[in-house]
Amino acid sequence: MKRTVTKLADGRELIYFDRDESAVRDSADLRPLEPTASLSEIRRDPATGDWVTVAAHRQGRTYHPPADECPLCPSADGRLSEIPADAYDVAVFENRFPSLAPGAPAPVGDGDPLHVIAAGAGRCEVVCFTADHGASFADLTPAKARLVLDAWTDRTAELSALPGIEQVYAFENRGAEIGVTLAHPHGQIYAFPFTTPRTAKMITAAAEHRRRTGGNLFEDLLAAERRDPVRVVLAGEHWTAFVPFAARWPYEVHLYPNRRVADLTGLDEAERAEFPEVYLELLRRFDRLFTEPGDNTPVAPTPYIAAWHQAPTLHGEELALHLELFTIRRTVGKLKFLAGVESGMDAFVNDVSPEAAAQRLREVAS
Repeated sequence: MKRTVTKLADGRELIYFDRDESAVRDSADLRPLEPTASLSEIRRDPATGDWVTVAAHRQGRTYHPPADECPLCPSADGRLSEIPADAYDVAVFENRFPSLAPGAPAPVGDGDPLHVIAAGAGRCEVVCFTADHGASFADLTPAKARLVLDAWTDRTAELSALPGIEQVYAFENRGAEIGVTLAHPHGQIYAFPFTTPRTAKMITAAAEHRRRTGGNLFEDLLAAERRDPVRVVLAGEHWTAFVPFAARWPYEVHLYPNRRVADLTGLDEAERAEFPEVYLELLRRFDRLFTEPGDNTPVAPTPYIAAWHQAPTLHGEELALHLELFTIRRTVGKLKFLAGVESGMDAFVNDVSPEAAAQRLREVAS
């Protein structure tokens, strides 16, 4: 892999990742851009202890541009985009409309001890998986998917080392139903100045499991799923994909390396080599989940979220790297909306049994 670091016209960092070591990435960003400014702040919810990011400057971000104005396509035919090169393998750049940013100013609080506020100091990046606007991650070759994995790993290592960063989160939102505003195949990376609420719950659960059993929660969880594989979807030499026992979403799969590591930087070469085949197969099965009545023709591509859970820099010793892949589609033409129970109380109700979901995902194997 060749890694080339450059700058965009407004000073944001752009990194090209290429399989070809001879690739030259010297195209300049010719756009007349002003430096970006972030007004992000984080506020602690006094009732739950959770941090909430307030980023009022993001209201004007790019929203559903036509394909010929996509800012993630290469710059070509006289049209300038966020990627100055006329072609690329994988490109990562600082988000122009970040929720968190290194230069976020320190907000002025009101002095009330219940109103804890701090600068939204972090970093948000966009990861462009391919230059092909009409493709999806599932369309990538294994070599290209491996390059994306290497880019995620590179960014995890670099962002984790930044001052004040507690957790690095790489994810992909796919589909308008999820709320995606740019159709080009891409993901994002957030470097948080705090530990996210879901991770904090995992830390608490892992500590309780260690106290009660003496074992590691995630090692024991994976061993139990492999021992009784009713919910296992795919099992390789180095990775296992399964529907969790208490899945929250209609179709939800968790992908774990069989050897517990804290984050992407801990994977060895054998694990990295096997990952593309396993992950691409999972994504392709998701796209075959929902078919037209009476035949096996898939309906529109399945919307999903793919979320890498990585241990934070603080108190994450008991956690395990894993990817959570789920869709909000519950059947053809019907979505799972987070309404009163889920949104109001964070108490999920799932319309599909985890065992039935696993069986369906095994049935649609390629």
